[in-house]
Amino acid sequence: MIYADNASTTKMSESALAKMLPFLQEQYGNASNQYSFGARAKRAIEQSRRQIAESIGAQPSEIVFTSGGSEGNSWVFQGIAALYSEQPIHVITSTIEHPSVLNACHDLEQRGVSVTYLSVNSDGLISVDDVMAALQPNTMLVSIMLANNEIGTIQPIAEVGKLLRERRIIFHTDAVQAIGHIPVNVNDLQVDLLTASAHKFNGAKGTGFVYIRSGLTLPNMIFGGKQERGIRAGTENVAGIVAMSAALEESITIMTSEARKKNLLVQETIMGLRAGIPDIKFNAENVERLPGLLNITFPDISGESIMHLLDLKGICVSTGSACYSGKDEPSHVLLAIGLTEQQAKSSIRISYGRYNTEEDVRVIVSAICDSYNKITVSK
Repeated sequence: MIYADNASTTKMSESALAKMLPFLQEQYGNASNQYSFGARAKRAIEQSRRQIAESIGAQPSEIVFTSGGSEGNSWVFQGIAALYSEQPIHVITSTIEHPSVLNACHDLEQRGVSVTYLSVNSDGLISVDDVMAALQPNTMLVSIMLANNEIGTIQPIAEVGKLLRERRIIFHTDAVQAIGHIPVNVNDLQVDLLTASAHKFNGAKGTGFVYIRSGLTLPNMIFGGKQERGIRAGTENVAGIVAMSAALEESITIMTSEARKKNLLVQETIMGLRAGIPDIKFNAENVERLPGLLNITFPDISGESIMHLLDLKGICVSTGSACYSGKDEPSHVLLAIGLTEQQAKSSIRISYGRYNTEEDVRVIVSAICDSYNKITVSK
């Protein structure tokens, strides 16, 4: 099998797994217990918190562990709405956000919150001027993802953050797709809230974190005991947290070399596919994107058909976000950048990761060209 859908999830790294296993088998104590067996688990959590905080320029007290990106994003929006429930509020986001953000916004609208959805250009970029123009006297939250999960576009978060900080408006970024793959520093970005998920950077599924800037308090996510300072009650996922810390530390260490390798794989893929399918289109090709991610639109054939033919050859790619998998709907991201419904349904996403090779590219390019020719001949 050739796995080229790393924007969906990643293989757990050997080092993260090695750090995780002892907390599943030997050191399985409950971190809330006072005896030494539990205290060792508690120390492991706090050490992981320090490592993760350091990796993004934060303080340990600003990191809250969660089950992943969707939980974190939902908490941010529900929390801000609860904080300002006594007054009319306005929220700004973009049209290409992850479903966990867009659906949270739709829910808030049902409860009377005003939401502005910023459009993007053909490369998936928001306009900083549009953000500023959309501000209202009661704007309490702006949420713009750092990097898009379908086309890879990296947004001008630091520029937006500076302007919002001057106006004391809370700024959140969904950094789930970016953390571990590009440099992320909360001070450079000037964000107040940031969400991340371990399985996107070779950690374990079911673990993530939210950065909450010191001085900003969100209402409790889960009521119960005193875990996570009482903000998110429930027995901690010690093994997942330890693995997440190890995976992030490793990802940052090899980030530069991995980005160089993955971008080379993308360029080889583009050249190979252009030679075999002259009318092929690469979305957001000429802007800064996440390393390794490539979104492709084919002329007049179904992207889903290509995906299934590749699957028969043992190659895993996707037609977009895994959160919309199985739905016969065009990607909202591709529609937002100006593709027609037919073009959006004629697209696939390839996302290379740490374990992909140049040989993978040769096999993938050959398989795509073969599948495309097979479909076009049969039409």
